[in-house]
Amino acid sequence: MSEPLSESPDEEQAPAAQAPEGAGPKVLLLVDGSSYLYRAFHAMPDLRAVPGDPGSPATGAIRGMINMMQKLRRDVRADYAACVFDAPGKTFRDDLYPGYKANRSAMPDDLRAQIEPIHEVVRLLGWKVLNVPGVEADDVIGTLSCMATERGIHTVISSGDKDLSQLVNDHVKVIDTMNDKVRDVAGVEAEFGVPPRLMVDYQVLVGDSVDNVPGVDKVGPKTAVKLLQEYGSLDALVERAAEVKGAVGENLRKALPWLPTGRELLTIRKSCDLRDHIPGLPELEDIVIGGQDTEKLKAFYERYGFKGLARQLEEHAVPPELIEEHRSKKKVGPGPGPGGLLQEPDLTGLSQVTNLQYDTLLDWEQFEAWLAKIEAADLVAVDTETSSLDEMRAEIIGLSFSTEPGVAAYVPLAHSYADAPPQLPREEVLARLKPWLEDPGRKKLGQHVKYDRHVFANHGIEVRGYAHDTMLQSYVLEVHKPHGLASLAERHLGRSGIDYETIAGKGAHQIPFSQVAIDKAAEYSCEDSDQTLDVHLALWPRLEQDGKLRFIYELEMQSSETLFRIERNGVLIDAATLARQSAELGQRILQLERECHELAGQPFNLGSPKQIGEIFFGKLGLPVVKKTPSGAPSTDEEVLEKLAEDFPLPAKVLEHRSLSKLKGTYTDKLAQMAHPRTGRVHTHYAQAVAVTGRLSSNEPNLQNIPVKTAEGRRVREAFVAPPGHLIASADYSQIELRIMAHLSEDPALLRAFTEGLDVHRATAAEVFGVPPDQVTSEQRRYAKVINFGLIYGMSSFGLARNLAIDNQAAKNYIERYFQRYPGVKNYMDETRLAAKSKGYVETVFGRRLYLPEINSPNGPRRGGAERAAINAPMQGTAADLIKLSMVKVQEVLDAQRRRTKMIMQVHDELVFEVPEDEVEWVRGEIPRLMAGVAELRVPLLAEIGLGENWEKAH
Repeated sequence: MSEPLSESPDEEQAPAAQAPEGAGPKVLLLVDGSSYLYRAFHAMPDLRAVPGDPGSPATGAIRGMINMMQKLRRDVRADYAACVFDAPGKTFRDDLYPGYKANRSAMPDDLRAQIEPIHEVVRLLGWKVLNVPGVEADDVIGTLSCMATERGIHTVISSGDKDLSQLVNDHVKVIDTMNDKVRDVAGVEAEFGVPPRLMVDYQVLVGDSVDNVPGVDKVGPKTAVKLLQEYGSLDALVERAAEVKGAVGENLRKALPWLPTGRELLTIRKSCDLRDHIPGLPELEDIVIGGQDTEKLKAFYERYGFKGLARQLEEHAVPPELIEEHRSKKKVGPGPGPGGLLQEPDLTGLSQVTNLQYDTLLDWEQFEAWLAKIEAADLVAVDTETSSLDEMRAEIIGLSFSTEPGVAAYVPLAHSYADAPPQLPREEVLARLKPWLEDPGRKKLGQHVKYDRHVFANHGIEVRGYAHDTMLQSYVLEVHKPHGLASLAERHLGRSGIDYETIAGKGAHQIPFSQVAIDKAAEYSCEDSDQTLDVHLALWPRLEQDGKLRFIYELEMQSSETLFRIERNGVLIDAATLARQSAELGQRILQLERECHELAGQPFNLGSPKQIGEIFFGKLGLPVVKKTPSGAPSTDEEVLEKLAEDFPLPAKVLEHRSLSKLKGTYTDKLAQMAHPRTGRVHTHYAQAVAVTGRLSSNEPNLQNIPVKTAEGRRVREAFVAPPGHLIASADYSQIELRIMAHLSEDPALLRAFTEGLDVHRATAAEVFGVPPDQVTSEQRRYAKVINFGLIYGMSSFGLARNLAIDNQAAKNYIERYFQRYPGVKNYMDETRLAAKSKGYVETVFGRRLYLPEINSPNGPRRGGAERAAINAPMQGTAADLIKLSMVKVQEVLDAQRRRTKMIMQVHDELVFEVPEDEVEWVRGEIPRLMAGVAELRVPLLAEIGLGENWEKAH
């Protein structure tokens, strides 16, 4: 398709949006800079700042270093990073042994001249540069990796130096990018014959010729391994040296006086004092990976003659990770950015594809031959190239198919540039393909198949037989990582691909896919379908082996098909109602503006935080609640809400903001977003975004309508049923509290739901120690806040603020709650411990929810992850349940040939358009079906309402 973009993160949606992103523990990436710069120097040609002028500064090592650092940042996800170089001058090893490194040749002058520029450009690329006088790079790396391990942070060391293998453990690994080696615990033992814990012993026996450190004479790697396997360690070998026979034993005994010195020389130190160079130690916040300094980098590149790199900076002024990748099938690979946006390489599934056979089908003979091939194949990857990203409007420009890795074909159908070769007629080709596409027995796969379903449906084809979706496979297996095709291919296959902008241009100069030359389009599209099949072959075996994850994947595949139906149905919009609401909101907004000016004593721009700050804190002297990073008083929503408790002007500004957003986002725009053919709004449900499994809605976003306000609820009045129909809204009652009861197995909570009690009244009775029939409305309100607050990990401070009571009273309420519901307290404690151990929690059905900050040394971040650990299983289980319901209800609607249509899914709510003669069936059957999709320890309860519009259905 025309730059098929991936599903993009939705705006924050209730507490679910607070769920974590990222995978497991944080990652520290340490680069052996000294190793890198020698490799760069020897790998690159003799480049000069002025090409062809041997008298100008050498730049080959600089350019090689830039390439290597950029590639590493693309390949390895990291939160902290440093590039470590050897500093000039002596270290303790020189004093200990004057012959240390005595046989090393002097550094070439051309390389020495490039060291300072290399340090400079590495800093500009966003890395912390370390060169500590008197301390070797290996010892800096050893010290930092040890600190990271103590803080639950994983370390990836990038180096070709085998000496660093002694640092490897379950939390530390070494990657040699030049030789595609991963030295983890198993990798070290496979390569050297001994585990990492014995690497120092191994090195002492063998010696290090590079650093001129003698070992035991005539003891090579095989003999060293044999000795260590037999005796267990160097210490044990020394103790029993008299038992070792032959020349080996004789040489060992001769070397005994030297061995302690050899060990001290070869052991990497892990406790160097680095505080002068990283002031924040022992925390690692001073080496958080940073963004590149684009302006200074551009000047650097121009100074050293790297014109191509300078042009790339101009072309990619917006970092790739910030480019919207909405609805993507193939997206730009991940780029550098703070917080570890890049992914660790998965080297286990490297593609074996070496020769590519990509065909372009321009005549019927070629087409028929390939049609026979796909009809005979067990599984075929299909990809569409289209005229638009709007799935309801997109038309097919071309199709590609892949039947085996490295083999694919492209059928151009609507390329219309000057001199384009004749192409097969689109409608005839689609007619020939329709029987195969609509045959459920012919298995197909794709990347984000929901988009392709829409595209084919636009041409009157209802595709059946989609067996797999690589985007959803990745979403289930590795929810914390990017799911675009380019990322998947690079991560799992080691394959890079053609960027869409390479063939179509970018920005204002980007051409539609119909204008892309067919030869380029064919290579691009064939690569898409080929890589999709290849990625599937890498991911599917992992899903097959895990029963719980396979269940979740099958649920996601079924949900994808149901969501396609929901999106296709759309919801009817009453434009007149929206127009009336917009006019009323506009009048109220103008009135609020006048009132704000009167309260301020002067006109000011209510949309300007700067002017608001000047009025609030300069003229009126309101208290400063908090400050922005630049030190100015903040006027964000949290500040306005706090000030609104005591002052009228902030309350008015807050209301003005809320209504302006409502008008601009919904009442002005919804009618314009209706499809001209259907008159309906067709939202897009992004399935592979929220880590909890919840859906996000966009274009328009139906989940962020502010229904807590009267004005927000009125927007739902514009979502209407056509004549002869009603809108039905069905949702689960207190679903997350029921899930908490199931997970915690607390007897009192289970009893409340099993007996059908008012759970908030029951909680109030327990907490306040009164009979249920004597609970006041205020006590019930308090209990409701406590119930839901604890689900979201609310602290006593948060509860006090929410209920407008003092902290001690809130603390007492929470303590009393846990005394009455000890099962809930046990669940929370056990969940935190399990999350810290595994790095993730699970839903009732087995969906994995990763918690990257759960072992963070940063207290607030760790606390947030602990709260998420408690809440995520409930959010995720609720998401699984609504998907199970959605699939089950659609299955029954189809089986009974009902005319009722599912038209929206919003959080835990399903919305239907119901013919009047099916109202009673819907009223009785939909809640029953939803309540029956799973058996928990408490009964599920679904409730339904009906009305002429969405609001009245509530």
